[in-house]
Amino acid sequence: MSTFKVSLNLYAFFNLLMISSFIGSSYSACDIKGIFNFGDSNSDTGGFDSAFPAQPGPYGMTYFKRPVGRSSDGRLIVDFLAEALGLPYLSPYLQSIGSDYTHGANFATSASTVLLPTTSFFVSGLSPFALTIQLRQMEQFRAKVHDFHKRDPLKPSGCDSRINIPSPDIFGKSIYMFYIGQNDFTSKIAATGGIGGLKNSLPEIVLQISSAIKELYAQGGRTFMVLNLGPVGCYPGYLVELPHINSDIDEHGCMISYNNAVDDYNKLLKESLTQTREALPGVYLIYVDTNSALMELFHHPTSYGLKYSTKACCGHGDGDYNFDPKALCGNMLASACEDPQNYVSWDGIHFTESANKIIAKAILNGSLSDPPFPLHKLCDLQPID
Repeated sequence: MSTFKVSLNLYAFFNLLMISSFIGSSYSACDIKGIFNFGDSNSDTGGFDSAFPAQPGPYGMTYFKRPVGRSSDGRLIVDFLAEALGLPYLSPYLQSIGSDYTHGANFATSASTVLLPTTSFFVSGLSPFALTIQLRQMEQFRAKVHDFHKRDPLKPSGCDSRINIPSPDIFGKSIYMFYIGQNDFTSKIAATGGIGGLKNSLPEIVLQISSAIKELYAQGGRTFMVLNLGPVGCYPGYLVELPHINSDIDEHGCMISYNNAVDDYNKLLKESLTQTREALPGVYLIYVDTNSALMELFHHPTSYGLKYSTKACCGHGDGDYNFDPKALCGNMLASACEDPQNYVSWDGIHFTESANKIIAKAILNGSLSDPPFPLHKLCDLQPID
């Protein structure tokens, strides 16, 4: 039975007692003031679109009723987490108008990588806002917040009515979320023609994530959530684009070798985070196993109220995957299904709002977290609809 289905066991219960003791009174009233997010298109709430405006419909059709810079028909996992904590949706750091940073900021942009791309954005197709750049933006944001309050010490805690910046204490009372690495993984495969070239890159990727956590810890961050890499061997887009043979497809239609490579990466990531946790006194560093939850959705969609797993809702083509790299979702040749609530995959690479909601609920109840971090027991969470 997968960890996605299993509730907290006895071991997790004793861990929870230890965690509750560690967290103490600081979380007794769920003293989480905000979220700072670092990532790629899986958690980008409009950063890339702010820098390079171009997102067409039908993106955003389910919840927002218009494109809002999210690679989905609706809300992302980070949106649901903010909603449950009673926080506003995260504004992109790159959005100059209409932003609200009173409860954090989102530095994620689509096509971002952990490692700096070796070629330009126009050549590689990868975002210039790699994790290193996102960290520099966070450093700049933090400095500006402190500078503002230093110049205007009598401003009320919270925000200035004109520019909506947070109180300086937000940096020690926020969740720092990382959902990044997928583009490093797939771009390396594309560059080498297979998974053979991945092995030497994986340790460097996880090392950079751990280094980022240590940097933010030194700046006052204490609570970190790192979402692992999903089963890319099940994504419709990669089933079309990545080289494989028929014998590499499992009974659920997923590519075995690529998912095994993802497992190798996630194992390294978990080990690296364990070492980082041990090196940082007072840190709460959570490894979030989104992979197992997504694998459940791809393998058993009907068990979670869905119908289609390896078929994209929005795309073009008559095949099993509804994905054509020459006519992606948003292209005039592509179209969206009328029932995205029945699909795991939105556009072949990203997830529907329905899938994101299922994963978010699993994160909130702590079933994906190591060590356990059941926010529903630590906080008075708001219902997510």
